[in-house]
Amino acid sequence: MITLFCVTMLALLKAGHFGPSVTVTAVGFALSLTTDRPLWLSGVLAAAVFTGQLSIGWSNDWIDHPRDVAIGRSDKPIAIGGIGRRFVGVAALVALGCCVPLSLAASTTGWLHLIAVGWGWWYNAHGKSTILSVLPYVVAFGLLVLFAIPDAPWWMVAAGAVLGGAAHFANVLPDLADDAATGVRGLPHRIGRRPSTVGTVVLLATAAGLLLARLDFRWAMLTVSVTLLGAAAVAVSRSRSRFFLLVQLVALINVMMLLSVAFGA
Repeated sequence: MITLFCVTMLALLKAGHFGPSVTVTAVGFALSLTTDRPLWLSGVLAAAVFTGQLSIGWSNDWIDHPRDVAIGRSDKPIAIGGIGRRFVGVAALVALGCCVPLSLAASTTGWLHLIAVGWGWWYNAHGKSTILSVLPYVVAFGLLVLFAIPDAPWWMVAAGAVLGGAAHFANVLPDLADDAATGVRGLPHRIGRRPSTVGTVVLLATAAGLLLARLDFRWAMLTVSVTLLGAAAVAVSRSRSRFFLLVQLVALINVMMLLSVAFGA
């Protein structure tokens, strides 16, 4: 019985895209710590972000179940029978229900976080197949900054929004073929792999530009050096996997810069 419960919980967490959910929650929590908000209230904010992210992750697997089965997604617990679709759907609604009061209690801009979560649900239900597929990511990441830091300057919000756009392209690129086979035609699918790849790089560079101007010389040199070295390695090897590794590395550096700026470094 205990073993079955543990297996079910692990499948449920995986269906909720646990890794990305924890990452976004950690960023929101860290941003919140830069304000005069009490630590316990930053904890409430983190809980709001986590439940919101879980609701989006669970709704994604719940809605995408027929598509995941059709293309044989072995990494999706519902598609391989590891957990029931209805159970995940109920979990998504429960998480969403918890997210509402937590968001409103955590910040005066809690309503903006609810809008961000709403955009995530819209993306799962319909948005991913439209030319506006990048919009939920842009809006949600920008609003996350405002949720954590209500008086965040425009350039910090813009950097978050641009990082969100880059995350969309980077997230979709590996699945272009599978998505096309099941009729998903978001913006990356419509413009193609090469323009989407260029778009990812441009967006990451834009976010870096917005943040580098607010950082000291050491951060600037580190970011430029790592990016140039990585780009050189990719150019020499022409490896797609290395390109995505570089994208992840530069995105991580951008997030670190965002946090550094927020903490006043």
